[in-house]
Amino acid sequence: MNTSSFIALRYFRSKKKRNFITVLSIISMIGVAVGTIALVVVMSVFNGLEDLIRSLFASFDAELKIEPARGKSFLAKEEWLQSIQNLEGVAVLTEVIEDNALVEYNQNQLVARIKGVSPNFLEQGRFSNGYFWGDTTLGTDLRPAAILGRGVGFFLSVNLDAPNSILKVYYPKAPRSAASIDPSQLYNSAVLEPKAFFSIEQRFDDEYVIAPLNFVRDLLNYGQKRTSLEIKVADGYSVSSVQKALKTHLGPDFLVKNTDEQHATLIRTVKLEKLFVFLTLSFVLAIASFNIFFSLSMLAIEKKKDIAVLQAMGASEKLIKRIFLKQGALIALSGALLGLVLGIGLVWAQQEFGLVSLGISSAVVDAYPVRIVGTDLVWIGLTVIGITLLASWRPAILASRVRPVQEL
Repeated sequence: MNTSSFIALRYFRSKKKRNFITVLSIISMIGVAVGTIALVVVMSVFNGLEDLIRSLFASFDAELKIEPARGKSFLAKEEWLQSIQNLEGVAVLTEVIEDNALVEYNQNQLVARIKGVSPNFLEQGRFSNGYFWGDTTLGTDLRPAAILGRGVGFFLSVNLDAPNSILKVYYPKAPRSAASIDPSQLYNSAVLEPKAFFSIEQRFDDEYVIAPLNFVRDLLNYGQKRTSLEIKVADGYSVSSVQKALKTHLGPDFLVKNTDEQHATLIRTVKLEKLFVFLTLSFVLAIASFNIFFSLSMLAIEKKKDIAVLQAMGASEKLIKRIFLKQGALIALSGALLGLVLGIGLVWAQQEFGLVSLGISSAVVDAYPVRIVGTDLVWIGLTVIGITLLASWRPAILASRVRPVQEL
């Protein structure tokens, strides 16, 4: 083989190797971009689900709920209730008596959660989300009415349009005598007229019957006792400031919970799932970053002579390391930037057009809810940078160990 043929073949092989390294770098950038898109989209879905849960619970739960720190109920005298109502920031105070009871409709029976509420219950913006059909009243003292969860109504086969529709409610009581054989001594009973159904969330739908406070008070023999108080915060006041004022006013004998604290276990579960999914996708992103490691390692092998020349000209090992770390950062940050832009674009399209449907005809929302949180984007960016530095560190070390005497 003559000299010109040898030079041409060497140039071709060198060019082929350079092309391979370029392709590997592009693949690395695409891998980082895809991983970043997945992180942005999945985090946004979890944020959307968290918001959906809060909005659904807000349709049934109060903004603030007062419960006894110990025991099931507490004494609520009129003067004490008025002192709470007069606190700054308290717009609506609803008294609540809640317990399990047996309900019966046309010989169908179910143990349900009966919730007696004062007449201003619906003034707190209840059932603003979800589904509600029927009459939005709780009847009168002579003809008390009930609002049933859809699951309760379905199980009992309640027909709102049926004339003289009656819902019987039974609550156990201690017998006057242990030797009594009179069944009426074992329970209290009363009747309600079913007026409406609500559908918010399965746990509420399958358990709750909303009834007037006086009806439940007499049925359960509670007198002035209450199981909780529900507070609606006045416009212009923050929930946290009113919660703090109530805690100070009520002291250690009562718990004042906001909507998240009322369902702390569920909210904590969603956040834990979000964390573990983030860690899992970060691990996948770390695996994808191996391409960065391979491309930089190939580059370090190919550029040994160039590195040796730089070192002979006075370049330090620290400078060589920085060159390769910057090369890895350029690949990763390009992919991360592309992934962030595309991920945010996909989330925006889901918000505007509902690209991915839940596929449930009876769902409260048609498409997966999403929401972008700035802190999530920051954590995603920091994760990409950290993984990139780890993937680029070893090739940078190898490149800095090149010795000019051996390569030149």
